Amino acid sequence: MERILDFLLLIDRFKTIERKGYIADGSRRETDAEHTWHMGLFALLLHKELGFEVDLGHTLTLILVHDLVEIHAGDTYAYDDAGLIGQAEREIAAAERLFADLPADLGANLHAWWREFEAGETTEARFAKAIDRMQGFAQNYNSKGLAWRENGIARERTRQRTDFPIAVDPALKSVIETLYRRADEERLWPE
Repeated sequence: MERILDFLLLIDRFKTIERKGYIADGSRRETDAEHTWHMGLFALLLHKELGFEVDLGHTLTLILVHDLVEIHAGDTYAYDDAGLIGQAEREIAAAERLFADLPADLGANLHAWWREFEAGETTEARFAKAIDRMQGFAQNYNSKGLAWRENGIARERTRQRTDFPIAVDPALKSVIETLYRRADEERLWPE
């Protein structure tokens, strides 16, 4: 029980890992914990709109675990080409370190869920990964494109993040297309 408690106390750090994107009012950067919470709500509200069945509980499990390794590896900005080099290796090492803090059975479960998300091969993992990318895109829109403009991220470059959810399901494609339309109308892209 103490190892479980210590892990639960350790992962409080998740609330302090800042992402590049901003919260809606632009006053500060979004944290990993906020991103994960928002992803969970995306999944909860969109899973019945899909053209395929998913186990919502399993999807939420993958969402809860997917970025925990960033406690040790840090967040890598999706458009940071230099930072993306070695990201997988950093996160694998962080996962080994983080999940070893739990009793073996629990650590193995969390590690397996993290690997499942990363592999993106199951229906739930594909949905969770699509939501991960969609939430980040929606958050950029919701904060009036602040991070896009700060980092010079042109509309076309965002396709590297949105093409995946578009391919997963027509309902997700519809959400992404709506966000693009609104971002275009509001002129949120950098000049």
